[in-house]
Amino acid sequence: VQLQASGGGSVQAGDSLSLSCAVSGRTSNSATMAWFRQGPGKEREFVAAIGRYGGGTAYADSVKGRFTISRDSAKNTVYLQMNSLKPEDTAVYYCAAGWGVIVSARTSKNAYNYWGQGTQVTVSS
Repeated sequence: VQLQASGGGSVQAGDSLSLSCAVSGRTSNSATMAWFRQGPGKEREFVAAIGRYGGGTAYADSVKGRFTISRDSAKNTVYLQMNSLKPEDTAVYYCAAGWGVIVSARTSKNAYNYWGQGTQVTVSS
């Protein structure tokens, strides 16, 4: 299984960006998919997750109301739409896939088996 993240870039505060994560090697529809991020000198932290077959989403409090996670099963791709970006959103964003992830564990990076290579998002004030 391989995950390919794309869509990062450098933007101004208040702008929007959309990240994509293409999954190959296995149908992702039955996987819980998530986005994590790691800022400079920080631990990797949970951003958003979407349950298998499109059921149920979860967000970190810091992005709730600004970010939206979605999936396109036909394209085997997961998206993260990021609006009203802030400088503190600056990080490398990673997509992750996990099969058999229980709902209570979906915010934990340890629940995911496969990771993409990361895409840099830089937000300047």
